[in-house]
Amino acid sequence: MADTPLAVGDRAPAFSLQTVGGKTIASSDFRGKRVVLYFYPKDDTPGCTREACGFRDERAQFAKAQAVVLGVNSDDVASHERFTRKFGLTFPLLSDPGAAVAKAYGVYKQKSMYGRTYWGIERTTFVIDEQGRLAAIFPKVSVDGHIQAVLEALAARRASEGAPRARPAAGAAARRS
Repeated sequence: MADTPLAVGDRAPAFSLQTVGGKTIASSDFRGKRVVLYFYPKDDTPGCTREACGFRDERAQFAKAQAVVLGVNSDDVASHERFTRKFGLTFPLLSDPGAAVAKAYGVYKQKSMYGRTYWGIERTTFVIDEQGRLAAIFPKVSVDGHIQAVLEALAARRASEGAPRARPAAGAAARRS
């Protein structure tokens, strides 16, 4: 697991994981691109399905924000293939069977349900900027309103990047010459 929790501005941990069709997708494939990397507990469960379908339904907005969406959990590629086909998902789901990437991102945690304690993925989303740094982190995600919050973070980031830079006062420029 990550020794210290990741924070905005940190370099995103590298990954290389399998997806449908035996294809391997690596973080290095997205250099110079914005990535929404979301971790979710299990394919084809109610909350995870709502989240995945939310990302699918807003694909035009993510494209407009120039962001690539990737989902990650520890289910195998065959499960991802069924889940993708069943719900018409339009983005890659990456298989992290040993949870190595989930651990690197600090989202593989001890959980409990119905009095049973176990290890699993805590629903978390990371926005990674074009330089491979964490631009936003959404821990312990509640599905309701989450997709919109991610889109707002992408828009805010874009607005701050595109904001005109303040010019130095005329006197300041003259003093530097």
